[in-house]
Amino acid sequence: MPSRPTVLFLPGLLCDAELWAHQVEHLNDLVTPVVADLTRDDSIAAMAQRAAMAQRAAGGVQGRFVVVSLSMGGYVAFELLRTVAERIAGVALVDTTAAPDTPEKAAERRAGIASLAAGRFAGVTARLLPQLVHPDHIDGPVGAQVRAMAQRVGGEAYVRQQNAILGRPDSRPLLPRIDMPALVVVGAQDVLTPPAEARVMHEGIAGSTLHVIPDCGHLPPLERPDTTTALLRDWLERDVLPTL
Repeated sequence: MPSRPTVLFLPGLLCDAELWAHQVEHLNDLVTPVVADLTRDDSIAAMAQRAAMAQRAAGGVQGRFVVVSLSMGGYVAFELLRTVAERIAGVALVDTTAAPDTPEKAAERRAGIASLAAGRFAGVTARLLPQLVHPDHIDGPVGAQVRAMAQRVGGEAYVRQQNAILGRPDSRPLLPRIDMPALVVVGAQDVLTPPAEARVMHEGIAGSTLHVIPDCGHLPPLERPDTTTALLRDWLERDVLPTL
C-alpha cells in the first residue's frame, strides 16, 4: 500500500482551495492532498480532465487516488467516475446531488448569468449567503470566508462554472455502478442540496456510508471543519486505505 495516497479535493461553485484548507492541513500526515482548480473551464468534462491532470502532476500517474468533492465538485466527481473509475479508490460526496437541475433551478442559473452581463459581479450577496451556510455562520468568520472566496474566483469564472453546471448530465443512473468505498455527507440544514438528495445517493450506492452533520448548511468543510475532517479520516482509515 502506498504510504501517502493522493486525495483529490474538488471545490464547489465560487469556492477555491480555502474551502478544503482545514482538511488539507489535518489529513496531510495520512495522504497527499491535491486541490483542483475548477474555475477555468466551462464544462464538467473539461473540469474533470483538468482535475485528473493535477492529480497526475502530483505524482499519482500509476496509482489509484481518492476523490473528495463538494457541490459542483460532486458533479466533477461523477464525471471522473464515468471516465477513470478504475483509478479511483474511494469517493466522498459532500453536499451535492446526482440529479440535474429542475427547470426552476436552471432558470435561476441563467438569470444569474444574465444579471452579471448587465452589471458588476456581486459575489455572494447578503441574500445568497443564508442559502449557503447555517444561520449561526452568516455574521462571522465563515460568512467572511465565503464572501472572500467568491471575490477571488470572480465573475468570469462564475459564468464558466454556471454554464458547466447547466450542461451536466444526470448522474443518477451512475449510482448503482459505483463499486468503491463511498462516503456521503450533508449538512442537516442544507437548503441547496438537502439531506433528501444525500439519501438518494446513499441508497443508490451499495455499501455507502451516510452522515448528516447537525447545525450545518451547504459548506461543512468551513462550517464544521473538525467534524468534516474527522469523518474523512475515519472513512479513509477504515474503508479506503486498506484497499490500496
